[in-house]
This record gives sequence, structure tokens and C-alpha cells, in this order.
Amino acid sequence: MHERSSVAELADRLRRELDRYSPGGKLPSSRALVERFRVSPVTVSRALAQLAAEGLVVTRPGAGAFRADRSTSPAPAAGDTSWQEVALSAGGAADLVPRSVDASGVLVSLAAPAPGVIEFNGGYLHPSLQPERAMAAALSRAGRRPGAWGRPPVEGLVELREWFARSVGGVVTAAGVLITAGGQSALTTALRALAPPGAPVLVESPTYPGMLAVARAAGLRPVPVPVDADGVRPELLADAFRATGARVFVCQPLFQNPTGAVLAPERRGEVLRIAREAGAFVVEDDFVRRLVHEDAGPLPRPLAADDPDGVVVHVCSLTKATSPSFRVSALVAHGPVLERLRAIQIVDTFFVPRPLQEAALELVGSPAWPRHLRAVSAELRARRDTMTAALRLRLPELALPHIPAGGYHLWLRLPDGTGGTSRAFGPGGEPALTAAALRAGVAVTPGRPYFSAEPPAAHLRLSFAAVAGTGEITEGVRRLRTAWEEVLGRTG
Repeated sequence: MHERSSVAELADRLRRELDRYSPGGKLPSSRALVERFRVSPVTVSRALAQLAAEGLVVTRPGAGAFRADRSTSPAPAAGDTSWQEVALSAGGAADLVPRSVDASGVLVSLAAPAPGVIEFNGGYLHPSLQPERAMAAALSRAGRRPGAWGRPPVEGLVELREWFARSVGGVVTAAGVLITAGGQSALTTALRALAPPGAPVLVESPTYPGMLAVARAAGLRPVPVPVDADGVRPELLADAFRATGARVFVCQPLFQNPTGAVLAPERRGEVLRIAREAGAFVVEDDFVRRLVHEDAGPLPRPLAADDPDGVVVHVCSLTKATSPSFRVSALVAHGPVLERLRAIQIVDTFFVPRPLQEAALELVGSPAWPRHLRAVSAELRARRDTMTAALRLRLPELALPHIPAGGYHLWLRLPDGTGGTSRAFGPGGEPALTAAALRAGVAVTPGRPYFSAEPPAAHLRLSFAAVAGTGEITEGVRRLRTAWEEVLGRTG
């Protein structure tokens, strides 16, 4: 059992047993809990810390853990925070874009599911797929490097910048690379650098909800440009530039999130030409290049590799292929825009901690790195095929227009249908199915947050990376079928 799930499960069991103890009563010792539940001392310590944070348990060094006596705890002062509604909204009528930020689309992939719930909504590799030993060894070696705990160059370590430049290829050199703290941070820096508040920014439709949240938080207005099986449609992209005067287009040319589409070869040059003629930048989010499937074949180069004119601002990261906490990424640009990106990066974060950069160098330079990528490539293909087969067997009603050869999810269209199906999966159908799925023990992601305007149809996104294995995938699809029948039964 992985540590994270062990902590959650132990905390849940102890929470249910607290009624056995009187207020102030002593819980069993940590050693007794280790022996009883067959978990590590670290798991016990973290579970008790979680209960203490909830106010259910009090821990006393050297004495143990005790059930909290809430009757003697002073009640916190009830203050009046209603004034904040006025303060946060004052002057809002003059805002071109609302200042409130909706993080719900991002939290879906960050929140850990309840024990027993199969995670089809995760955005990261399951712990069993993460190179934990290699990362631990890399971090240990990095900590012993001379100067590892000193201040790094604000642009990032030269050797790491060179590695990212080689991975992009083409015209990119280390001089055009900035090391950043994860892809989300890099996207935030890029959008703030390229467009002023209130400006339009062209986005693929559908697209990654986290990018839409970043754009809106920066005061930008996302304008959708439809995507088909071959990526963004160039004729509609040109129309959108002309109609809006936008100076930024954000895209994912490789295994697009959520559709899985790869930008067709004949469209790659066309997209850059259209942006160049509009005097606009293309922000290329190359987020899953290292999560290619075993049967994918040769991958197209990043757009940035063939862009001597500096149209492309490229974002890439190690996080998706390693761990959510291994937040090392890169921003790649060419020309005057690089200095603006660098200035915003410095003002916001100063620099990425040097030990993490050193650990990244150790990891990608070790023999374990290519082995890890090969293992993940094979496992993701097996999981994709398992989920595809299970969906076709148990949920043939769901349309699966594209099976990607990279990434970690499938994009499903719910039926338009007639009668009961139409009532179930018309307006409001996605939330009903998502809620029913959670009751059945599987967490799925509704399609609505992936659209910056009204969606053309109802969708679901199912991730196969965050589950424990193919057995969980088969069981998760079975539970989703149960949820499907519940929703149809309510509307039939």
C-alpha cells in the first residue's frame, strides 16, 4: 500500500474509533498502532498529525496522543468578515475581467479521492509509476554537490538549461531557456508577459482548465478556437485573430488536453504563419512529450524547434513524468520577449531552489531515467488499451472519437440521443453523471470546465494514469456503468 493512501485510511479508521475514548482519554501508543494496523511509524505519525489538525486529537511530546476535550476548549471568536465582500468587489464595475478566480477545474486533478474511490480524474502518475527511488537517489546526490545549497543563477543552472535546450532541439540554445517551478508557473509567467489585463487570448476549444484559470486570473479574456482530430483549425484561428486583435494563442500541439489530438504536419507551419502575420505569439504547452505510449512511433518536433523568428514561447516540464512535487520546468523563448519573461520570473519567485535543480540534473543524467520512461511508456499503453476495451464492452453508448498514442486520458462524448438519454445528458447531465459516479465509487471529470464558452456537447474525461493498475481500470468502468444506469433510471 502506498504511503499517501495508508495515511488516509489509518486516519479514517482512527477517526471512527475515537468514540471509544472519553474526552482527554489516551489513545494507544504509536508502537501499538504500528503493530495493530501493520503500517510504518511514519504513517502513524502522519495520521495522528492529520487528526490533530482537525482538532480531534491532541498530541503531547513524550506522553502520546489523546482525544481532544472540546468541552474545555475555548470557542474561537466569531468575528464579522462581511466587510470583505465590499473590499474585494470595490471598483469591480471598472474591471474588464472579474477579479474572482475559479480554481475548481484545477482542484479536480489535485484533490485526493476518498479511500476506496477509483481515481479517473487524476492529473499525475500513480505513485507506483513514479520513479521514487531514482528521485530519492538523485536528491541525495544533489544535496552533496559542492554549492548545492547556494544561490543559483536566476535563469537556472546552465547545465539544466542546456539539457532542456537539447530536448527541444532545432534552433533552441541554452541562452533561450529559463528554469521555472512547474508548468503551471511557466504558463502564468508567459501569459502575464505577453498580454495586458483585459486583452483577449486565443485558446483551443476544448482546452486545459488550469490554463483558462491562469488567463482569467491575469485579467485576460479567453476566446475559443475549435480543435478537431488534427488539432486546431487554422482557418478559424486566422478568423479569431482578425476578429479580436489578439496577440497570443495558447496551444498544445502534442496529445492535446483533453482531446489527445496531435497537430497535423500540414497545419504546423500554417499556425506559425498565421500568428506571425497577426503579430502574435504562440504559447506552446508541450506538457506530455515524455508520456508517449509504446506504440506511438516518431514524435513531431516541438514548434519552437523550427521557429527562428521567436513566434513561439515554449513551456515544458519534468513534473508529469515524475511526481507532482518534482516541480521543475522550462520556458523557452527567442528575442526581446525573453527579457520580459525573465523579469517577471525574478519578481514573482526569484529562482527555483538550487537543490531541486541539482536533483533534476542528477535524475535526467542517470541510467534510471531512460529505463523509467520506457517502463511508463509500456504501462500507459497497456492502461489505455484496457480502458478502451472496458468502455467498448460496458459503455458502448459513449463515443470515443480518438484514441491517443500519448498522454494519460481519454475524451468521451456523451450521447445526444432522444427521450430519456437526451434528458439525462442534455443541460446539467454532466454534473448528474459525475455525482452518480462518485456515489458508485469512481471519480470522473466532467467536460464543461474544458470549454471557455458554451460547449457543443456533453463530455467526460477519464484518466488512466492515477489508478493503481489495469484491474482498477476495469472495476472503475464497471462502477461508471452503474452510475450511468442510475442517471438513466432517474430520467427514464
